[in-house]
Amino acid sequence: MNGSSNANSGPATRRQSVGVRIGHVVVGGGAPIVVQSMTNTDTADAAGTADQVAALARAGSELVRVTVDRAEAAAAVPHIRDRLDKMGVNVPLVGDFHYIGHKLLSEHPACAEALAKYRINPGNVGHREKRDTQFATMVEIAAKYDRPVRIGVNWGSLDQDLAVRMMDENAKLTAPRPAEEVTQAALIRSAVGSAERAEELGLGRDKIILSCKVSEVQSLISVYRGLAAEGDYALHLGLTEAGMGSKGIVASTAALAVLLQEGIGDTIRISLTPEPGGDRTREVVVAQEILQTMGLRAFVPLVTACPGCGRTTSTVFQELADRIQSFIRAEMPAWKEKYPGVEDMNVAVMGCIVNGPGESKHADIGISLPGTGEQPAAPVFIDGEKKMTLRGANIADEFQQIVEDYIARRYGSGDGAEAAE
Repeated sequence: MNGSSNANSGPATRRQSVGVRIGHVVVGGGAPIVVQSMTNTDTADAAGTADQVAALARAGSELVRVTVDRAEAAAAVPHIRDRLDKMGVNVPLVGDFHYIGHKLLSEHPACAEALAKYRINPGNVGHREKRDTQFATMVEIAAKYDRPVRIGVNWGSLDQDLAVRMMDENAKLTAPRPAEEVTQAALIRSAVGSAERAEELGLGRDKIILSCKVSEVQSLISVYRGLAAEGDYALHLGLTEAGMGSKGIVASTAALAVLLQEGIGDTIRISLTPEPGGDRTREVVVAQEILQTMGLRAFVPLVTACPGCGRTTSTVFQELADRIQSFIRAEMPAWKEKYPGVEDMNVAVMGCIVNGPGESKHADIGISLPGTGEQPAAPVFIDGEKKMTLRGANIADEFQQIVEDYIARRYGSGDGAEAAE
């Protein structure tokens, strides 16, 4: 399995899809929904790209895609794989091909072998008479190396011949459909038709993942509902060009939450525009948080914290919540190996007496900090019961240590559990 999932929550019915193995990761077939990301480095820079892939993988990206746009990038891919292997990072690499993928895969067999999956865009794999030949070349190479492909259609690079033909057909109808509906239908036809062609060329359905990405929320929901109804192909889900900051996060969450709740989607990517100097791993964190808050998977212990109000004029609870959340994320790679099940834990950091004790009791471990005018005391609740009260200037350090001890005691075994007693 690719991680833990919460069996008691989430969609009532998960759409049935064929499982696709990508290295050691399974997409579809009932496997947990996979989180993936993509580098924004120059792939020809093997060292820089390997470092970013490693950072994304450590943040929780279970697949990482790299751009393969020219010969120098293709030549670098095997070296990136070698560097990752030496770092102990076994995340599967996906090659993103546009325009000349057939040429790059043919001329760089080491690249074709080092990649765990190929992404093909039917909109720019070739034009007119070359389209089928160049598409066939990529599919045949995938079959040769036993690699799956993602047939990824984007409305920004939709096959214009197909789009024009379908628009013309629509215009002849007695009651033509709106142009937006025709475009959505063209996206679906491009993806499904290309998948059917890949199967004709010998690629099994267990080697094919489909996506139809757009940048508008309601259109994405409509397109994926239509795509899901077309068969049991595994589906890659994501709002393309989602945007920067809160806009990108909100738009992606609004679109994906609806589809995931309907059981649609086997792997997701949150396509955030990084802020200048921003951390690329943010999109991985957002993807994980969408899945975890919906009860579909668990990745890290969740921290519940109140938003603050006039009763919480001190910033202590905000600082402690941020500290605990950052601490948990930093420690999670080690905890995942040492403390199985810790990702299901809930921590509460509350700011006053109104909801503080109640939320803390509901959490596995929680603290209710004193609000404005309250006594300078912070009760700590463990497994629903008040266990102690912290006071003084070292509350943050003491509570962090209590969290560490609790994790070792509850989730550890052997020396770790004994040390926590």
